[in-house]
Amino acid sequence: MDYGKKVTASCPATVANLVCGFDILGMALNDPQDEIEMTLSDVPGIRISHTDGYALPSDPAQNVAGAALLDLMKEVQEPVGFDISITKHIKPGSGLGSSAASSAGAVVAANHLLGNRFSSKDLVRFAMAGEKVASGVKHADNITPCIMGGVTLIRSIFPLDIVQLSAPPLFVTVVHPQIEVRTSDARQILRKEVLLKDAIRQWGNIAGLVSGFLQKDYDLIGRSLEDVIIEPVRSMLIPGFDEVKSRSKEAGALGGGISGSGPSIFMLSRESETAIAIEVIMKEVFQSIGIDYKTYVTTLNTTGVKVKSEY
Repeated sequence: MDYGKKVTASCPATVANLVCGFDILGMALNDPQDEIEMTLSDVPGIRISHTDGYALPSDPAQNVAGAALLDLMKEVQEPVGFDISITKHIKPGSGLGSSAASSAGAVVAANHLLGNRFSSKDLVRFAMAGEKVASGVKHADNITPCIMGGVTLIRSIFPLDIVQLSAPPLFVTVVHPQIEVRTSDARQILRKEVLLKDAIRQWGNIAGLVSGFLQKDYDLIGRSLEDVIIEPVRSMLIPGFDEVKSRSKEAGALGGGISGSGPSIFMLSRESETAIAIEVIMKEVFQSIGIDYKTYVTTLNTTGVKVKSEY
């Protein structure tokens, strides 16, 4: 054990679901990103501090990064401790994978300090414990792209089966209305039963979207960015959603929808000029309805969490 060694980790935001792929599809973004600083200690336990103003819990069992580390430490034979400082640039409750960034960043940084003894699949499994703290459910659609980068498909949770998908170059425009939609609340309003005709249409869209990524077929990607099950319910929680989506598609967006459980909205574009024009539309919509917002124009992050050793 190299006690006293310190690393810093950059942890990307993620877009989960990708419209039709509820709980199974996700992609990593280059902006925004959280920052984690972690030191390996010979004093057992986890000590967490935050340098932001979000007043997140420092108790490891109640903190998403702490919960993920506790799960990892169950499989470490030697006595070990971690001192962790988190600076969040991904606002909690934004729908941009804030909890996943902390959970994934923590286990990737810890694994680096431990000599990379765990696989990516192991790290996803550990980080899912953090997602359970955040939403009450062990889901991996944000965790997996955050750790592995790019676009990922979760074929199965139990057992964990991850497929990393290739994708063509894409520009992503995001607006984060400054309202909060809790993931747990957004799950509670979902329908418990789905009509067979809706399920069939959704399966076709998921298969089409995956095929579009693999074949680098922008038109197929655009046609497949349709959700007939989740979005019609959750979009009611997000003022301005319908106008942003319709005007963005008129401006040339391939398509898009709710990022995770919201309230952020994302749109995919083939060219940067289109992505920038969509940002203008998003600003106009939320200025007109009087809701504060933050926007990002970014691209796919293909590396996932990046770790740098300090000494």
